[in-house]
Amino acid sequence: MSSSDQGRESGEGSSSRSASASADQYQHQQQQQQQQQPAQLSRYESQKRRDWNTFGQYLRNQRPPVALPQCSYNHVLDFLRYLDQFGKTKVHIQGCVFFGQPDPAGPCTCPLRQAWGSLDALIGRLRAAYEENGGLPETNPFASGAIRVYLREVRDSQAKARGIPYKKKKKKRNQMKGAINEGTSSSFQM
Repeated sequence: MSSSDQGRESGEGSSSRSASASADQYQHQQQQQQQQQPAQLSRYESQKRRDWNTFGQYLRNQRPPVALPQCSYNHVLDFLRYLDQFGKTKVHIQGCVFFGQPDPAGPCTCPLRQAWGSLDALIGRLRAAYEENGGLPETNPFASGAIRVYLREVRDSQAKARGIPYKKKKKKRNQMKGAINEGTSSSFQM
């Protein structure tokens, strides 16, 4: 092997080593940048965090302040009632001329409330946040039967006030199973 061949081999080796070192350095820089930038939260995760912080602030504002371990379903019910003052859903009262009418013809003085669907979603997010923040599932105040009863009453009263009965939507998968079990053809009519 000539000295020029050896130089070329050593030169090639050093360039591949420097390229490898550059790639490693680039990866290291990318990892550092990713660690410095907080991960982008999904819309659900962002809302869950805001809801959790709002509930925590509500507990701190109580007189006397309530610590999270002492929180019960009664505090959750009070929080849901407190939120009604910020609601945007018109809920007609029993004596209103528009009670039970889905499309009222004019304005009325009935109160605005939080919509049932909003409260239901809120409780789902808070229930998850409670456990993510160290709460035990068996002591989760958002999973209480009293909360489910309250939400059911809100749903039924809002449906009655609007004249629109609440009907649980059937899952499409069950409908497809029924069609298959009845021996219908595999093409669906729309």
